[in-house]
Amino acid sequence: MGRKIVVDGSNVAFEEFSKGGTPKVSNLVAVRKHLEERGFHPMIIVDASLKHKVDDPDQLDALILSERIHQVPAGTDADYWVLETAQRIDGLVVSNDRFLPYQDAYPWIEERRIPFMIIESLVQLYEPAIDAFMQAAALAADDIAIEPEQQPAA
Repeated sequence: MGRKIVVDGSNVAFEEFSKGGTPKVSNLVAVRKHLEERGFHPMIIVDASLKHKVDDPDQLDALILSERIHQVPAGTDADYWVLETAQRIDGLVVSNDRFLPYQDAYPWIEERRIPFMIIESLVQLYEPAIDAFMQAAALAADDIAIEPEQQPAA
């Protein structure tokens, strides 16, 4: 299993609309597949109301039942769950939402948010944001102090 990454599923569903003008469940499937192919373990979180808006509510229900997608409790803010989950796992967030009301509570948002596009079902992530996060994570791992008894002899 790869590095966990949180996906703002409602944001993803609304990125490219169906011919009928509704958010697409296939966007969620495409983003999951793209992230898995890149070695990530996506944790997709959606609003409880999304199933009433999408082009294929039955497919969304099946994905929720199979736990491929996680639906937040009704009456709660999905943005909170997306950000709180990302904070707890120290993970990236795939979303075009800038989460402005949450900037004070989660000051790391701009550093860990991965903007994306879906054009004709093709998923494109903003690579510089992923690269910057991965480099920072690698540097942090290098900064872990060597225990005194493990230090190399001079």
